[in-house]
Amino acid sequence: MPSSEMLYVFQPSAQPAELDEWLALLAARGGGSSLIRLGPTPVIATTDTVEITAPARLPRPVATVRVTGGVRLTRREVRPEGTVVSIGPARIGDGRLAVFAGPCAVESREQMDAVVSTVAAGNGVVGLRGGAFKPRTSPYAFHGLKWSGLDLLQEAREKTGLPILTEVVDTRHVERVAEIADAFQIGARNMQNFELLREVGETGRPVVLKRGFGCTVDETLSAAEYILAAGNDQVILCERGIRTFEHATRFTLDISAVALLKQRSHLPVMVDPSHSTGLPNLVAPVSLAAVAAGADALLIDVHAQPEQALCDGAQALRPSGFHELMGRLEMLVLGLGRDVSVVMDVDVRDATVAGIA
Repeated sequence: MPSSEMLYVFQPSAQPAELDEWLALLAARGGGSSLIRLGPTPVIATTDTVEITAPARLPRPVATVRVTGGVRLTRREVRPEGTVVSIGPARIGDGRLAVFAGPCAVESREQMDAVVSTVAAGNGVVGLRGGAFKPRTSPYAFHGLKWSGLDLLQEAREKTGLPILTEVVDTRHVERVAEIADAFQIGARNMQNFELLREVGETGRPVVLKRGFGCTVDETLSAAEYILAAGNDQVILCERGIRTFEHATRFTLDISAVALLKQRSHLPVMVDPSHSTGLPNLVAPVSLAAVAAGADALLIDVHAQPEQALCDGAQALRPSGFHELMGRLEMLVLGLGRDVSVVMDVDVRDATVAGIA
């Protein structure tokens, strides 16, 4: 990719014939040009960095962006109004706070029933998180229930009406996971698994992309670029803590990255306070700080019996702590002039939960 380009961003309503005329005009000037897409939005990238004026019969660009470096489509200038990502009925990035909660790993039907009844009752919870496949540092650790775990997540969605977010770890799994999950999670260890990024990008499914714990903000945006370049603009950037010299917490949550990503990219930003701190008593204050910094969504571990968890139980909130946090979050977002997101009427959710509790 050249070091300097011009991007012409058009309305989705721009017709193929009109875009072909734009390409012909740019080709006549001697620059290399190509048509790419940011979801439904057509974008023409050209090496001719001198802005041109097209005939009046052609659609006008809604944005013209000079690009230097390897990041094109994640830039805030390409979509200044921001991107809203839809995961099932939930909308992330529309100004409201969205919360995805659940166990780090799916362990059993009993565990899932206990957790989802707690999570689904929380005002502001728009989705369930749970790992069917769990990449672990040790080959001897619990690596998830795999396909049977995915089946349990599907059951949880049927019981609650909440969409499910789960991690995909292998390109060979993408198609099958996409048949069940409402959104993919790409974990920190796979943030630079570029073939996996391309594969999930081509599905068009929403993707939560976690920042690698040894990766910079620039590297995170470049990883997101792989998904967007495949035509998928339904991407949420997730700050989950980076590795530093500090050992008091599991990782160091880079709170400045939340504000920085909001400024540099049009993509929504999620924060994972559970994996970043590794300590349940820090989840609440870090969640509040993340929302104050501009986070669009939170990803929170909840377990009914953390001491018996097969994966990352030490960082999970108990149901009582989770409900207390949700109450504090609601007060904060209202003070910030925002609101919490919902995906169904409270009466419907309460009735559903009562049937499974």
